[in-house]
Amino acid sequence: MSQLNTLARVDADLAAGRVPMARQRLRGLVSSFPHDLTLRRRLAEVYRLYGDAAEAGRWMYLEEDRSAEEITAFEARYRSPGWRMKALAWRGPETLAATAFAKEQLVAVRTACAEQLGRPVDWDDPASYEGDEEVEPDTGGWTFRGVVMGGGCLVGVVGHVWLWVLGVMSLFE
Repeated sequence: MSQLNTLARVDADLAAGRVPMARQRLRGLVSSFPHDLTLRRRLAEVYRLYGDAAEAGRWMYLEEDRSAEEITAFEARYRSPGWRMKALAWRGPETLAATAFAKEQLVAVRTACAEQLGRPVDWDDPASYEGDEEVEPDTGGWTFRGVVMGGGCLVGVVGHVWLWVLGVMSLFE
């Protein structure tokens, strides 16, 4: 299916209220055409319908007229340069960027990642910037919600086992 046909289907999906389908189609287009900034902008618009500022910022990251709140949310969700490289889903050299601003952004992310890892990284080789996935320790400890949910699961399991035991005992009476 051509890009124009897919965009027509995206418009039809949005008009019919099928936002998840439109999002899925646009994600596929961005994957197929990673250098097309208009597709990224359209995808950001769909994420705004969801109210997901981080994903809107992700897809507007290469645009000069981007929202500061969305970019802050994106950078908070994807904290490290390696995560940002993966999230931006760019392929090929930065020279393929449609605007000078986009090129600067791509170079800045790649350079920051290379400095952090201490080795060169390449947009076309995700393995080159893997290993930047910081696993943040869970320092929050036990939460009230977690304790209640765990307790509820425990009660449910014990209840089922008890019913099973009663059923087995009634067979032998």
